[in-house]
Amino acid sequence: MNDLKLLIVDDEPHIRMLLEQTLEDLEDEDVELLIATNGQEAYEIIQKEKPQLVFLDVMMPKMNGFEVCQKIKMDLGMEDIHIILLTAKGQEMDKEKGLSVGANEYMTKPFDPDSILDKAMNILGVS
Repeated sequence: MNDLKLLIVDDEPHIRMLLEQTLEDLEDEDVELLIATNGQEAYEIIQKEKPQLVFLDVMMPKMNGFEVCQKIKMDLGMEDIHIILLTAKGQEMDKEKGLSVGANEYMTKPFDPDSILDKAMNILGVS
């Protein structure tokens, strides 16, 4: 058992469901799926569980994705956590902001479930 963890963070229930359904196949590879519904909750889960991969929504209550990313990467120095920001806003400025606070990647909604699953498998090193 390799203790792989993946955190899904989104305040919209239907997006969380979609991501969960998309990624549930990973559970067969011993990947534990964790869920957070806002930025504050995500921050606490990341500190406690140290997931290898986080799909992080940008626009959320309590703490937005940029803030979570900055706290994790810069304040806590948890550089080895792969953070993919998910956002409805695909503007170049947002991408630059996301990358400047330490996000590894940036994906715009609506996303292609297959590409989400492929990406997660590549990052976690599972087939």
